[in-house]
Amino acid sequence: MTTAPALAPLIARTVAISDPGPLLTLLPPGPGLAWVRHGEGLVGWGEAMRVNGGGESRFDSATRAWADVMARAVVRDEVRMPGTGPVAFGSFAFSPTSPAGSVLVVPEVVVGHRGDTWWLTTISADGALPAPVTLAQHERDLRAPEGTRFTDGARPREDWKAAVGEAIARIEAGEVEKVVLARDVLARTTDDVDPRDMLARLADGYPNCWTFSVDGLLGATPEMLVKLERGLVTSRVLAGTIRRTRNDEQDLALAASLARSSKDLEEHEYAVRSVAEALAPHCATTNVPDSPFVLHLPNVMHLATDVTAVLADGASSLDLAAALHPSAAVCGTPTSAAAKLIEAVEGMDRARYAGPVGWVDGTGDGEWGIALRSAQFDPENPRQLRLFAGCGIVAGSDPEAELAESEAKLLPVKGALSR
Repeated sequence: MTTAPALAPLIARTVAISDPGPLLTLLPPGPGLAWVRHGEGLVGWGEAMRVNGGGESRFDSATRAWADVMARAVVRDEVRMPGTGPVAFGSFAFSPTSPAGSVLVVPEVVVGHRGDTWWLTTISADGALPAPVTLAQHERDLRAPEGTRFTDGARPREDWKAAVGEAIARIEAGEVEKVVLARDVLARTTDDVDPRDMLARLADGYPNCWTFSVDGLLGATPEMLVKLERGLVTSRVLAGTIRRTRNDEQDLALAASLARSSKDLEEHEYAVRSVAEALAPHCATTNVPDSPFVLHLPNVMHLATDVTAVLADGASSLDLAAALHPSAAVCGTPTSAAAKLIEAVEGMDRARYAGPVGWVDGTGDGEWGIALRSAQFDPENPRQLRLFAGCGIVAGSDPEAELAESEAKLLPVKGALSR
């Protein structure tokens, strides 16, 4: 990775503030950064520093760059909570071969909210004290862009089903136990899309998810890859999905069937096992519940397991995200064989879809989700986005059912664009 030149140390100051209003309404026009769930989290804007990169070393390079920045930083933190002081928002490419690259962005302004505490962090990288900031609400009438059209992305629907069929055949031949195949959809509008409108709709419609925005990639992910807070490690694993009917009685029956489904339980077990094994070298103790619970979201239900552990080696949240990526939930089992199968049959560049997205602070604490239920803005055209969804394929999967599942997973972002 390459860091934007900084001759002077980064200077940051965090102060407690009174409630400024909903975090997402503080974002001004232009590129914004966000990590919000149930109204709590972080938003940021401006750019004090940026770290770009890619390839196999993208995580190690980012970790070293951030450590170098913090070693010279001058920090005055009057709040001292996870997410105070300097913060870098990040988004990483799923594959080391992706031309999309990866990024850490250190904003000039960060506003945070947790419990009964709100804070403001101002950051500069030119050796001068950060400029004073006056916070303002940018409330607006949420407006869907005109003329939104959705079309197939890299592969037509029938071609994608054929790829699922090929993956099933290779699983039955013993090449892998599970593989995750993704597809993309293009969204085009007749006027510019304001990402703040999409973020507001996603946060309102999916409050149990982490609504995120980093460098043109935004979404609402239900899956926490890893959270590190003062030595406690948490990872929420999702694998095994069923679409909701919006009929409560039917959904309860579907949730029960999901919890008993051998196909979905098998897929879930692979994902949980991959997370526990990846955390083991970094943690003294790891707790894995005996069975998953059913997570209810507005559009789908997932089998879910919260894995917890105690950090033993001083790794940062970014180190842990690197160790966990890619998990079986977004790649497959065994990981290396599944990654090769994805390259062979998926037929598209995932870019930063299904890669880690989140933030890290100066102490190494942070939260990194998996960039699911997401869309990537075209940097050359504010009226075009790529939407992504993926499905876990195991023996016994059905291509038509997997296509239907992918459509259900596309609903959050499609809805944020068209209502």
